Amino acid sequence: MTTLRIIMNGVTGRMGYRQHLVRSILAIRDDGGLELPDGSRVQVEPVLVGRNHEKLAELAARHGIAEFTTDLDGALADDTAAIYFDAQVTSERKKAILKALSAGKHVYTEKPLAESVEEGFEIAEAGAAAGTVNGVVHDKIYLPGLVKLRRLVDSGFFGRILSVRGEFGYWVFEGDLLPAQRPSWNYRAADGGGMVLDMFCHWNYVFEHLFGRVDSVYARAVTHIPERWDEQGRRYAATADDAAYAIFEIGDTIVQMNSSWAVRVDRKELVEFQVDGTHGSAVAGLFGCRVQPRVRTPKPVWNPDLPTDQDFRSQWDEVPDNQEFGNGFRAQWEDYLRDVVAGRPHPYDFMSAVRGLELVEAGLRSSAEGRRVTLESRTS
Repeated sequence: MTTLRIIMNGVTGRMGYRQHLVRSILAIRDDGGLELPDGSRVQVEPVLVGRNHEKLAELAARHGIAEFTTDLDGALADDTAAIYFDAQVTSERKKAILKALSAGKHVYTEKPLAESVEEGFEIAEAGAAAGTVNGVVHDKIYLPGLVKLRRLVDSGFFGRILSVRGEFGYWVFEGDLLPAQRPSWNYRAADGGGMVLDMFCHWNYVFEHLFGRVDSVYARAVTHIPERWDEQGRRYAATADDAAYAIFEIGDTIVQMNSSWAVRVDRKELVEFQVDGTHGSAVAGLFGCRVQPRVRTPKPVWNPDLPTDQDFRSQWDEVPDNQEFGNGFRAQWEDYLRDVVAGRPHPYDFMSAVRGLELVEAGLRSSAEGRRVTLESRTS
């Protein structure tokens, strides 16, 4: 059986460890490898890279991983490792990916691809010159709730889609009363933190997948919590935006999206999208998706003198789990690895990530200038 050796950089972090190493690559390994369309299998073998030797050694021992190193250049010089994966902090990503491409590696990376559009184009151009298969994590569209929502779109359930309202986020503790549940670098602009940079990359590919390319954006990025406490209990200034409120135009569809690390959750899931169309509506989260077709739509009447006597939430129907849904990160890893084996481009490539960065820059410019910004993408 052929084995794909994968250099994994940054897997001591929460997302890199939990979703990419344990739930994806090690899960594929422990299931006997990746099954290909012809029924054959390819095994995977991680090579861990990071800055902390002790953490790497502990992870390797815990999961039966043979190789780990703090020497990225040495790992990239190994011709038996064909793939490089990056889950580092955003500010460290560009130089590592460029090294990997120079070494002739296929590259799969977390988002954001870079800290700016220009850096994104630099990476994308290097990827094209390398001629290897590149991909960027698009995990949200593999989630059960959004898979169901895409099915509804494809089936014509909505008729003409009028509007989308999205709510995302939760309260991230400042770090003094309780430790923060997200790394402190997320709230420092110099380290690549910020809600717009973090989440507009996600929203761009979600919108493209479901509704089409974004034509314009009006956004307001703010820092609600001006100071926080880091992992060592030290107070620091929060210099990155921790919330963003935006209106996107996609053709005739208006999308409103609230994203905040300073909001308390009063909804079924940490992210929900309500899509309203002429023939029906749906509310989709990470896992669930509820629908209300036109023939089941109630007819409320506004009357401020009487309490509402309708239970509106009971008037929606749950879309059933009529297929088996696996982990979204693993599902995309499997698609990417099959593309590497087949030698074909991955659909969610560097250029798709550059479009996300274009939306980030348009959103930040809109917020800074207080105006609607039209997107004129330079990508195909």
